[in-house]
Amino acid sequence: MGPRKCPDAFEGCALPAALEAMGERWSFLILRAAFDGIVYFEDFQSTLGIARNILSNRLGRLVGNGILSREPVASDKRRIAYRLTEKGMDLVPVMIALRQWGERWSGCPAGGPVLSDTRDHRPIRRIAIQAWDGRALGHGDMCWIERDCPDPAAKARPCGPAAAMATCEGGPRSGKD
Repeated sequence: MGPRKCPDAFEGCALPAALEAMGERWSFLILRAAFDGIVYFEDFQSTLGIARNILSNRLGRLVGNGILSREPVASDKRRIAYRLTEKGMDLVPVMIALRQWGERWSGCPAGGPVLSDTRDHRPIRRIAIQAWDGRALGHGDMCWIERDCPDPAAKARPCGPAAAMATCEGGPRSGKD
């Protein structure tokens, strides 16, 4: 099966490519375990309770996408260590945001350890969308503009509730102005 096609309205959006690279829930659970310091196949398997063939497949996919590295262990060449790459570490805020979302909306009581700052041991803040100057932004505070647009304000497309209103008032939007 070849790569999935994106609808024209989302052409140029990197989200489908990111989801394709990650796969599904096992990939995120493997990344969470790697973030917590697990590096060996057997430890991933026993910690996550994942079948060997699924774990092997997901590790291969994550290594193939440059999210994990696969390195022989110097002291035992038969062992392989899987470590987060810089690309993989860039997914940590995504995992934290998903966990925070789950704690808020899953209906399951929050449990387990709390991710905290090593300096003062206080819990980290909720992941938030911020403007370039650090202001917190809500859904209605954002818009889409084309890259390298000479006049961004003239070509800004609203997102959120304003986008729905623009679609209702002006007919369906093609996403291409």
